[in-house]
Amino acid sequence: MTGDVAESEAVEVIYALPDKHWTVRLRLPRGATVADALVLARMNERVPGLDISKLGLGIFGHKVTPETVLADGDRIELLRPLLADPKQARRRRQAQSSDSG
Repeated sequence: MTGDVAESEAVEVIYALPDKHWTVRLRLPRGATVADALVLARMNERVPGLDISKLGLGIFGHKVTPETVLADGDRIELLRPLLADPKQARRRRQAQSSDSG
């Protein structure tokens, strides 16, 4: 990670649970990657029990890799695994609403 601070990107790293969230704001040199931001954010030290290696990564809801180069204003999201397939959950809700009617 190299670069002049004057040529930097402002980014956020976010991890959210249903009842709590953690946000770290960083300034990184141009050309910095998601991996660089994760190292500096130290989320595994801030969030008890967090294992980043088991989470997905996204920027504004789009999946990314640790090698993804960041842009100014990016929000890196640490994505928890889905508890249920969204399509199956929707079908269950539709079935329950038609059974009650």
